[in-house]
Amino acid sequence: MPDASRTHLVLIPSYNTGERLFSTVEAARAQWNPVWVVVDGSTDGTGERLQQMAEGDPGLRVWLLPQNQGKGAAVLHGLREARKAGFTHALTMDSDGQHPADLIPAFMHASQARPETMVLGRPVFDASAPLLRVRGRRVSNGWTQLETLFAGVGDSLYGFRVYPVAELIGVMTRQPWMRRFDFDTEAVVRLAWRGVKPVNIDAPVKYLTAAEGGVSHFRYGRDNVLLTWMHTRLMFEFALRLPGLLWRKARRMPPFQS
Repeated sequence: MPDASRTHLVLIPSYNTGERLFSTVEAARAQWNPVWVVVDGSTDGTGERLQQMAEGDPGLRVWLLPQNQGKGAAVLHGLREARKAGFTHALTMDSDGQHPADLIPAFMHASQARPETMVLGRPVFDASAPLLRVRGRRVSNGWTQLETLFAGVGDSLYGFRVYPVAELIGVMTRQPWMRRFDFDTEAVVRLAWRGVKPVNIDAPVKYLTAAEGGVSHFRYGRDNVLLTWMHTRLMFEFALRLPGLLWRKARRMPPFQS
């Protein structure tokens, strides 16, 4: 097992993922120490079983939330606990096996080299990716580029990424949103507004079938409505912030040379 980091941890929110949760956690633990899991009101018994696993593994910690609150809320719970323990950065990854645990060290090292940034996974899709979701994320990414004044966010929805803990807690505690499926996109937009620059690293994403143990809580209608409402809110706030964003971007541009 790798030596324990004092600054960077892996944070996995989970809700009714079934058996896939255990292989995900084992893969993450093989790559990094520590790994924390926030079980977001799961009713499938995985939280209690994972707590038993953690009793024999000092590099694994588990929190059980009493009821489902959403991915963003689970991440925020973990972030607050991380800050209390002195951690500065957290790599979030899904519990359903879609994200590449073997790339955890590369993402962590990129963050350690540039701790002032957010290290974002840029998904590389294979044939398992649903075409409708691939096309849909292009729309969301287009809005994100506009909302951040083309700050360089490679993908707004891929949840395999390293966040600076204090900055993300700061943007989440200032408003009541980004607690559910809207978390990943709104997090990068608001961090970009805060001046946190993105670093993009290509990473594969695999959509597992039910036979492979894949579990998805994404609902096309409900979650696309949520994303539409999120971008509507962000665009309104973007319009209010635009003068300040343009001024800050102009200050960072290199001087004109004749």
